[in-house]
Amino acid sequence: MGERIDFDAVYQETAGLGGPPWEIGGPQPALAAVLDQGVKGPKVLDAGCGTGDLALALARRGYDVTAVDISPVAIEMARAKAAAEGLAVRFEVQDATRLSLPPAPFDSVFDSGLLHSLQRRGDDEADAYLALLPGLAAPGATVFVLAVSLRAGEGWGLTEEYLRSPFAAPAWVGTEVEEIGVAADWDGRDLTLSGFLLRTIRAPET
Repeated sequence: MGERIDFDAVYQETAGLGGPPWEIGGPQPALAAVLDQGVKGPKVLDAGCGTGDLALALARRGYDVTAVDISPVAIEMARAKAAAEGLAVRFEVQDATRLSLPPAPFDSVFDSGLLHSLQRRGDDEADAYLALLPGLAAPGATVFVLAVSLRAGEGWGLTEEYLRSPFAAPAWVGTEVEEIGVAADWDGRDLTLSGFLLRTIRAPET
């Protein structure tokens, strides 16, 4: 088994410091760039939503958003943010390897750092999550996966080959992978890690 992180403890321990490194006060820049074009709706899933910044950005644009995270502490924070803005987002505490999300499927699916987190814990967990994605994405849906690259030098991360391999034909079409910077906030310092943004389309039904 790989490294396991107690996410509730991380969120609690960093609450007075602006949150954990991946909480940057908004969506990752590479995902923020696609929010006004390329998102299919109305139903959108944010898998591994943390405290909800990406989900809330989508809700502000009028999408019907469901967002899940394994951390009850993060989901509580996300619900508080949504309530403060009067936004209707379905935030649920769920393990991404055993998702149960009626009503699915979704027209767009966002994964901002979830896959690399699961792979860090072990290939079995990543594989269990990846096996669920085809059933969550409607025919023609767009899936976005943002991940830290192994080349970031953190001792973990994904290769482009690993990222592409689950999203092959015939289940997926038009898969593209772009090299990007992944933003992080470490002890008040803004960092940019080497990463990838994958975009793919769930193959339409024939």
